[in-house]
Amino acid sequence: MKIGVPREVKDREFRVAITPGGVRQLTTESHTVLVEASAGEGSGFSDSDYLKAGAVIVPKAAECWAADMVVKIKEPQVSEFGYLRRDLILFTFLHLAAERNLTLEMMKSGVTGIAYETVELPGGELPLLKPMSEVAGRLAVQIGAYYLEKINGGKGKLMGGVPGVLPAHVVILGGGAVGSNAAKVALGMGAQITVMDINIDRLYYLEEILHDRFSTLSANSLNIAGMVKRADLLIGGVLLKGAKAPRLVTREMVGTMQPGSVIVDVSVDQGACIETIHPTTHSNPVYLVDGVIHYGVTNIPGAVPQTSTCALTNITLPYVSKLAKYGLEAAKRDPALAKGVNTFEGKLTYQAVAEAFDLPYTAFR
Repeated sequence: MKIGVPREVKDREFRVAITPGGVRQLTTESHTVLVEASAGEGSGFSDSDYLKAGAVIVPKAAECWAADMVVKIKEPQVSEFGYLRRDLILFTFLHLAAERNLTLEMMKSGVTGIAYETVELPGGELPLLKPMSEVAGRLAVQIGAYYLEKINGGKGKLMGGVPGVLPAHVVILGGGAVGSNAAKVALGMGAQITVMDINIDRLYYLEEILHDRFSTLSANSLNIAGMVKRADLLIGGVLLKGAKAPRLVTREMVGTMQPGSVIVDVSVDQGACIETIHPTTHSNPVYLVDGVIHYGVTNIPGAVPQTSTCALTNITLPYVSKLAKYGLEAAKRDPALAKGVNTFEGKLTYQAVAEAFDLPYTAFR
Protein backbone atom coordinates (compact mmCIF):
# COMPACT_ATOMS: atom_id res chain seq x y z
CA MET A 1 0.00 0.00 0.00
CA LYS A 2 1.05 3.61 -0.56
CA ILE A 3 0.96 5.58 2.70
CA GLY A 4 1.11 9.37 2.68
CA VAL A 5 2.54 11.42 5.55
CA PRO A 6 1.91 15.11 4.81
CA ARG A 7 3.35 18.01 6.76
CA GLU A 8 0.87 19.36 9.30
CA VAL A 9 -0.60 22.76 8.42
CA LYS A 10 -2.43 23.63 11.63
CA ASP A 11 -0.98 26.66 13.41
CA ARG A 12 2.42 25.79 14.91
CA GLU A 13 1.72 22.07 14.79
CA PHE A 14 5.20 20.56 14.77
CA ARG A 15 4.30 16.89 15.23
CA VAL A 16 4.48 14.38 12.41
CA ALA A 17 2.41 11.21 12.08
CA ILE A 18 5.24 8.66 11.84
CA THR A 19 8.85 8.62 13.01
CA PRO A 20 11.66 7.33 10.77
CA GLY A 21 11.62 4.16 12.88
CA GLY A 22 7.96 3.68 12.02
CA VAL A 23 8.72 4.22 8.35
CA ARG A 24 11.45 1.58 8.51
CA GLN A 25 8.96 -0.98 9.81
CA LEU A 26 6.40 -0.17 7.12
CA THR A 27 8.92 -0.27 4.27
CA THR A 28 10.26 -3.57 5.61
CA GLU A 29 6.70 -4.85 5.25
CA SER A 30 6.88 -3.86 1.54
CA HIS A 31 4.76 -0.71 1.77
CA THR A 32 5.68 2.60 0.12
CA VAL A 33 5.75 5.59 2.46
CA LEU A 34 5.56 9.07 0.92
CA VAL A 35 6.72 11.78 3.30
CA GLU A 36 6.29 15.43 2.42
CA ALA A 37 9.55 17.39 2.46
CA SER A 38 10.34 18.88 5.90
CA ALA A 39 7.33 17.14 7.50
CA GLY A 40 9.44 15.84 10.38
CA GLU A 41 11.70 18.82 10.99
CA GLY A 42 9.58 20.21 13.81
CA SER A 43 9.93 16.91 15.67
CA GLY A 44 13.69 16.72 15.08
CA PHE A 45 13.61 14.33 12.10
CA SER A 46 15.27 15.40 8.86
CA ASP A 47 14.37 14.36 5.34
CA SER A 48 17.66 12.46 5.35
CA ASP A 49 16.48 10.45 8.37
CA TYR A 50 13.37 9.42 6.47
CA LEU A 51 15.30 8.61 3.31
CA LYS A 52 17.61 6.32 5.26
CA ALA A 53 14.54 4.59 6.69
CA GLY A 54 13.27 3.88 3.18
CA ALA A 55 10.75 6.69 2.68
CA VAL A 56 10.18 8.55 -0.56
CA ILE A 57 10.41 12.31 0.01
CA VAL A 58 7.92 14.27 -2.10
CA PRO A 59 7.90 18.06 -2.51
CA LYS A 60 4.16 18.68 -2.33
CA ALA A 61 1.37 17.70 0.01
CA ALA A 62 -0.83 16.69 -2.93
CA GLU A 63 1.49 13.77 -3.68
CA CYS A 64 1.06 12.45 -0.14
CA TRP A 65 -2.70 12.88 -0.28
CA ALA A 66 -2.78 10.88 -3.54
CA ALA A 67 -1.73 7.76 -1.59
CA ASP A 68 -4.09 4.93 -0.64
CA MET A 69 -3.97 5.95 3.02
CA VAL A 70 -2.98 9.22 4.66
CA VAL A 71 -1.74 9.21 8.23
CA LYS A 72 -1.81 12.53 10.04
CA ILE A 73 -1.82 14.11 13.47
CA LYS A 74 -4.61 16.69 13.30
CA GLU A 75 -7.95 16.84 11.55
CA PRO A 76 -8.00 18.15 7.96
CA GLN A 77 -7.86 21.92 7.79
CA VAL A 78 -9.92 23.93 5.29
CA SER A 79 -6.93 24.09 2.93
CA GLU A 80 -6.88 20.26 2.90
CA PHE A 81 -10.58 19.63 2.25
CA GLY A 82 -9.97 19.38 -1.48
CA TYR A 83 -7.76 16.32 -0.96
CA LEU A 84 -10.55 14.25 0.60
CA ARG A 85 -11.95 11.59 -1.70
CA ARG A 86 -13.99 8.40 -1.67
CA ASP A 87 -11.14 5.90 -2.21
CA LEU A 88 -8.95 7.34 0.56
CA ILE A 89 -8.43 6.03 4.09
CA LEU A 90 -7.64 8.91 6.46
CA PHE A 91 -6.20 7.89 9.85
CA THR A 92 -5.81 10.81 12.26
CA PHE A 93 -7.33 12.67 15.20
CA LEU A 94 -10.70 13.92 13.93
CA HIS A 95 -12.76 15.15 16.91
CA LEU A 96 -15.76 15.46 14.61
CA ALA A 97 -18.31 16.10 17.36
CA ALA A 98 -16.84 19.58 17.78
CA GLU A 99 -16.56 20.32 14.04
CA ARG A 100 -19.80 20.33 12.06
CA ASN A 101 -18.26 21.78 8.88
CA LEU A 102 -15.50 19.18 8.84
CA THR A 103 -18.04 16.43 9.47
CA LEU A 104 -20.14 17.54 6.49
CA GLU A 105 -17.04 17.78 4.27
CA MET A 106 -15.98 14.27 5.24
CA MET A 107 -19.44 12.95 4.41
CA LYS A 108 -19.59 14.88 1.14
CA SER A 109 -16.24 13.51 -0.03
CA GLY A 110 -17.03 9.91 0.91
CA VAL A 111 -13.61 9.51 2.57
CA THR A 112 -13.14 6.70 5.08
CA GLY A 113 -12.26 8.61 8.23
CA ILE A 114 -10.73 6.60 11.08
CA ALA A 115 -10.30 8.64 14.24
CA TYR A 116 -7.47 7.91 16.66
CA GLU A 117 -9.61 9.10 19.55
CA THR A 118 -12.42 6.57 19.06
CA VAL A 119 -10.37 3.40 18.55
CA GLU A 120 -11.55 1.50 21.61
CA LEU A 121 -10.40 -1.74 23.24
CA PRO A 122 -12.90 -4.24 24.70
CA GLY A 123 -12.37 -2.89 28.22
CA GLY A 124 -13.25 0.65 27.12
CA GLU A 125 -9.68 1.95 26.92
CA LEU A 126 -8.79 4.48 24.21
CA PRO A 127 -5.21 3.46 23.38
CA LEU A 128 -4.47 6.05 20.70
CA LEU A 129 -5.89 8.96 22.68
CA LYS A 130 -4.13 8.05 25.92
CA PRO A 131 -0.54 9.15 25.12
CA MET A 132 -1.62 12.59 23.92
CA SER A 133 -3.94 12.95 26.92
CA GLU A 134 -0.98 12.18 29.16
CA VAL A 135 1.15 14.81 27.43
CA ALA A 136 -1.66 17.41 27.47
CA GLY A 137 -2.40 16.80 31.15
CA ARG A 138 1.23 17.28 32.14
CA LEU A 139 1.61 20.35 29.94
CA ALA A 140 -1.59 21.90 31.31
CA VAL A 141 0.07 22.36 34.69
CA GLN A 142 3.25 23.80 33.19
CA ILE A 143 1.14 26.20 31.14
CA GLY A 144 -0.92 27.16 34.18
CA ALA A 145 2.19 27.81 36.26
CA TYR A 146 3.56 30.06 33.52
CA TYR A 147 0.43 32.17 33.24
CA LEU A 148 0.03 32.44 37.01
CA GLU A 149 3.22 34.50 37.03
CA LYS A 150 2.47 38.22 37.26
CA ILE A 151 4.75 39.03 34.33
CA ASN A 152 2.54 36.79 32.19
CA GLY A 153 -0.73 38.35 33.34
CA GLY A 154 -1.49 36.10 36.32
CA LYS A 155 -2.06 36.80 39.99
CA GLY A 156 1.60 36.24 40.79
CA LYS A 157 1.25 32.99 42.70
CA LEU A 158 3.94 30.33 42.96
CA MET A 159 2.58 26.82 42.42
CA GLY A 160 4.38 25.34 45.41
CA GLY A 161 4.31 28.35 47.70
CA VAL A 162 7.07 28.61 50.33
CA PRO A 163 7.13 27.87 54.07
CA GLY A 164 4.51 30.06 55.71
CA VAL A 165 2.72 30.81 52.40
CA LEU A 166 -0.02 28.65 50.90
CA PRO A 167 0.63 26.94 47.53
CA ALA A 168 -1.57 27.42 44.50
CA HIS A 169 -4.84 25.48 44.45
CA VAL A 170 -5.24 23.43 41.26
CA VAL A 171 -8.76 22.17 40.52
CA ILE A 172 -8.99 19.44 37.89
CA LEU A 173 -12.27 18.45 36.24
CA GLY A 174 -12.03 14.80 35.23
CA GLY A 175 -9.91 12.06 36.71
CA GLY A 176 -8.97 10.23 33.51
CA ALA A 177 -5.65 10.31 31.65
CA VAL A 178 -5.58 14.12 31.45
CA GLY A 179 -6.61 14.66 35.05
CA SER A 180 -4.38 12.04 36.65
CA ASN A 181 -1.32 13.23 34.75
CA ALA A 182 -2.06 16.85 35.57
CA ALA A 183 -2.39 15.90 39.24
CA LYS A 184 0.98 14.12 39.24
CA VAL A 185 2.80 17.13 37.83
CA ALA A 186 0.97 19.61 40.06
CA LEU A 187 1.87 17.52 43.12
CA GLY A 188 5.47 17.46 41.98
CA MET A 189 5.43 21.26 41.81
CA GLY A 190 4.09 21.46 45.37
CA ALA A 191 0.54 22.65 44.62
CA GLN A 192 -2.68 21.77 46.44
CA ILE A 193 -4.86 19.61 44.17
CA THR A 194 -8.53 18.74 44.02
CA VAL A 195 -9.67 16.28 41.34
CA MET A 196 -13.38 16.12 40.56
CA ASP A 197 -15.17 13.31 38.73
CA ILE A 198 -18.60 11.67 38.59
CA ASN A 199 -16.96 8.22 38.71
CA ILE A 200 -16.49 7.46 42.41
CA ASP A 201 -14.51 4.30 41.66
CA ARG A 202 -12.03 6.42 39.72
CA LEU A 203 -11.72 8.79 42.68
CA TYR A 204 -11.05 5.83 44.97
CA TYR A 205 -8.28 4.72 42.63
CA LEU A 206 -6.69 8.17 42.51
CA GLU A 207 -6.79 8.40 46.30
CA GLU A 208 -4.79 5.17 46.45
CA ILE A 209 -2.01 6.30 44.08
CA LEU A 210 -1.77 10.03 44.87
CA HIS A 211 -1.05 11.45 48.30
CA ASP A 212 0.10 14.52 50.27
CA ARG A 213 -1.70 17.70 49.12
CA PHE A 214 -4.29 15.79 47.12
CA SER A 215 -8.04 15.44 47.59
CA THR A 216 -11.03 14.28 45.53
CA LEU A 217 -14.59 15.52 45.26
CA SER A 218 -17.72 14.32 43.49
CA ALA A 219 -18.41 16.45 40.43
CA ASN A 220 -21.95 17.71 40.99
CA SER A 221 -22.87 21.25 39.98
CA LEU A 222 -22.83 22.64 43.52
CA ASN A 223 -19.40 21.19 44.27
CA ILE A 224 -18.03 22.38 40.94
CA ALA A 225 -19.23 25.94 41.59
CA GLY A 226 -17.60 25.95 45.02
CA MET A 227 -14.26 24.65 43.80
CA VAL A 228 -14.12 26.90 40.73
CA LYS A 229 -14.39 29.90 43.02
CA ARG A 230 -11.37 28.69 45.03
CA ALA A 231 -9.19 27.67 42.07
CA ASP A 232 -5.99 29.47 41.16
CA LEU A 233 -5.65 27.11 38.20
CA LEU A 234 -8.67 25.31 36.73
CA ILE A 235 -7.97 22.44 34.32
CA GLY A 236 -10.70 20.91 32.15
CA GLY A 237 -10.03 17.26 31.39
CA VAL A 238 -13.51 15.85 30.77
CA LEU A 239 -14.10 13.27 28.06
CA LEU A 240 -17.19 11.67 26.57
CA LYS A 241 -15.96 9.11 24.03
CA GLY A 242 -16.24 10.62 20.58
CA ALA A 243 -18.91 13.06 21.73
CA LYS A 244 -19.00 16.76 22.48
CA ALA A 245 -17.71 17.60 25.95
CA PRO A 246 -20.40 18.50 28.51
CA ARG A 247 -20.51 22.10 29.76
CA LEU A 248 -19.74 21.84 33.47
CA VAL A 249 -18.51 25.36 34.28
CA THR A 250 -20.80 28.29 33.49
CA ARG A 251 -19.84 31.88 32.78
CA GLU A 252 -21.34 32.79 36.13
CA MET A 253 -18.95 30.38 37.87
CA VAL A 254 -15.98 31.85 36.01
CA GLY A 255 -17.04 35.29 37.25
CA THR A 256 -16.45 34.15 40.84
CA MET A 257 -12.76 33.40 40.22
CA GLN A 258 -10.13 35.90 41.32
CA PRO A 259 -8.60 38.11 38.62
CA GLY A 260 -5.36 36.61 37.39
CA SER A 261 -6.53 33.03 37.89
CA VAL A 262 -5.95 30.68 34.97
CA ILE A 263 -8.14 28.24 33.05
CA VAL A 264 -6.65 25.57 30.77
CA ASP A 265 -9.34 23.48 29.07
CA VAL A 266 -7.79 20.42 27.48
CA SER A 267 -11.23 19.27 26.31
CA VAL A 268 -11.53 22.28 23.98
CA ASP A 269 -10.87 20.07 20.94
CA GLN A 270 -14.06 18.22 21.82
CA GLY A 271 -16.09 21.39 22.34
CA ALA A 272 -14.82 22.45 25.82
CA CYS A 273 -16.29 21.76 29.26
CA ILE A 274 -16.05 25.42 30.32
CA GLU A 275 -18.58 27.83 28.84
CA THR A 276 -16.18 30.74 28.39
CA ILE A 277 -13.52 28.76 26.53
CA HIS A 278 -13.18 28.94 22.77
CA PRO A 279 -10.44 27.46 20.56
CA THR A 280 -7.15 29.36 20.36
CA THR A 281 -3.78 28.68 18.75
CA HIS A 282 -0.17 28.39 19.84
CA SER A 283 0.42 31.75 18.11
CA ASN A 284 -2.33 33.48 20.11
CA PRO A 285 -3.06 31.14 23.04
CA VAL A 286 -4.84 33.21 25.69
CA TYR A 287 -7.55 35.80 26.25
CA LEU A 288 -9.32 37.31 29.28
CA VAL A 289 -12.87 36.88 30.51
CA ASP A 290 -13.73 38.73 33.73
CA GLY A 291 -10.01 39.10 34.43
CA VAL A 292 -9.44 35.32 34.24
CA ILE A 293 -6.82 34.04 31.79
CA HIS A 294 -8.26 31.47 29.36
CA TYR A 295 -6.00 29.05 27.46
CA GLY A 296 -7.86 27.17 24.70
CA VAL A 297 -5.19 25.77 22.38
CA THR A 298 -6.65 22.75 20.59
CA ASN A 299 -3.34 20.97 19.95
CA ILE A 300 -1.50 21.33 23.25
CA PRO A 301 0.86 18.35 22.69
CA GLY A 302 2.16 20.08 19.57
CA ALA A 303 4.27 22.24 21.89
CA VAL A 304 6.50 19.24 22.65
CA PRO A 305 6.61 17.50 19.26
CA GLN A 306 9.63 15.26 19.87
CA THR A 307 7.98 13.62 22.86
CA SER A 308 4.51 13.61 21.32
CA THR A 309 5.50 12.22 17.92
CA CYS A 310 7.45 9.34 19.43
CA ALA A 311 4.74 8.53 22.00
CA LEU A 312 1.99 8.55 19.39
CA THR A 313 3.90 6.49 16.82
CA ASN A 314 4.58 3.85 19.47
CA ILE A 315 0.83 3.31 19.77
CA THR A 316 -0.48 4.01 16.25
CA LEU A 317 2.08 2.00 14.27
CA PRO A 318 0.54 -1.47 14.82
CA TYR A 319 -2.81 -0.14 13.58
CA VAL A 320 -1.20 1.61 10.60
CA SER A 321 0.53 -1.66 9.77
CA LYS A 322 -2.78 -3.58 9.89
CA LEU A 323 -4.52 -1.05 7.66
CA ALA A 324 -1.60 -1.06 5.22
CA LYS A 325 -1.70 -4.87 4.98
CA TYR A 326 -5.44 -5.47 4.84
CA GLY A 327 -6.94 -2.10 3.86
CA LEU A 328 -10.38 -1.43 5.27
CA GLU A 329 -10.77 -5.15 5.90
CA ALA A 330 -8.51 -4.56 8.93
CA ALA A 331 -11.28 -2.56 10.58
CA LYS A 332 -13.74 -5.36 9.91
CA ARG A 333 -11.39 -7.87 11.51
CA ASP A 334 -10.45 -5.75 14.52
CA PRO A 335 -13.39 -4.52 16.68
CA ALA A 336 -11.20 -1.83 18.30
CA LEU A 337 -10.26 -0.38 14.93
CA ALA A 338 -13.86 -0.66 13.71
CA LYS A 339 -14.90 1.74 16.48
CA GLY A 340 -12.44 4.23 15.03
CA VAL A 341 -14.37 4.45 11.74
CA ASN A 342 -16.33 7.71 11.92
CA THR A 343 -17.21 8.21 8.24
CA PHE A 344 -17.57 5.68 5.42
CA GLU A 345 -19.03 6.08 1.92
CA GLY A 346 -20.64 9.40 2.84
CA LYS A 347 -22.27 8.11 6.00
CA LEU A 348 -21.65 8.82 9.68
CA THR A 349 -20.63 5.60 11.36
CA TYR A 350 -19.99 6.87 14.89
CA GLN A 351 -23.18 7.37 16.84
CA ALA A 352 -22.02 10.12 19.20
CA VAL A 353 -21.02 12.31 16.25
CA ALA A 354 -24.35 11.74 14.53
CA GLU A 355 -26.18 12.67 17.72
CA ALA A 356 -24.09 15.81 18.17
CA PHE A 357 -25.41 17.20 14.88
CA ASP A 358 -28.76 15.40 14.67
CA LEU A 359 -27.61 13.55 11.55
CA PRO A 360 -28.39 9.96 10.50
CA TYR A 361 -26.21 7.23 11.95
CA THR A 362 -25.24 4.08 10.02
CA ALA A 363 -23.37 1.24 11.72
CA PHE A 364 -20.07 0.35 10.08
CA ARG A 365 -19.93 -3.20 8.74
